[in-house]
Amino acid sequence: MKILLASRNAGKLREFGELLRDVTFLPWPADAPDIPEDGAFFQDNALQKATFARDWWARHGTCPVDGVLSDDSGLCVDALWGGPGVLSARFAPGLSQDARNRRLLALMPQGAVRSARFVCVLAWAPTTGDPATFGGSVEGHLALEPRGAQGFGYDPIFLPEGHQQTFGELSSAVKQTLSHRSRASRAFLEAVAGQEA
Repeated sequence: MKILLASRNAGKLREFGELLRDVTFLPWPADAPDIPEDGAFFQDNALQKATFARDWWARHGTCPVDGVLSDDSGLCVDALWGGPGVLSARFAPGLSQDARNRRLLALMPQGAVRSARFVCVLAWAPTTGDPATFGGSVEGHLALEPRGAQGFGYDPIFLPEGHQQTFGELSSAVKQTLSHRSRASRAFLEAVAGQEA
């Protein structure tokens, strides 16, 4: 199966390559327009990105694909009223990711409960047919400071439930057994396998 990934995020491309090993992924081209994502919810953004990318690729694509997969995901912190949530990719623009992680931690109220979760919604837009979405989440809490250089994004500040290491410290193999993106990917695989059966 050949899939266009509606993202230029190298970290996401790497993770999807690990999670969906039987899929050949094409990244969103560097010379293609930016993909809009101005929805209020993860599902809105995922669908918007997948359908925009599918329509653009139908007119400008350089090779046939089976469909487009998009991901909208983020970190939702209870003490920050669920933020940055759907705005995770646009939180504290202009800062490096390490600086963004530290800025987010600095926003935590003194003594607040540090519970948080990573949420992922995948949207699958086949070349022909209606799009569908698949969700996954993982509960945990925020570390006191960034730890580890594995993963990407907010991984160094998120401690998944049942672990003393952040996603930035855990090996890729361990992370892929429990991450929000791995859970959404499993749901996607099950649905695609069911359609092919």
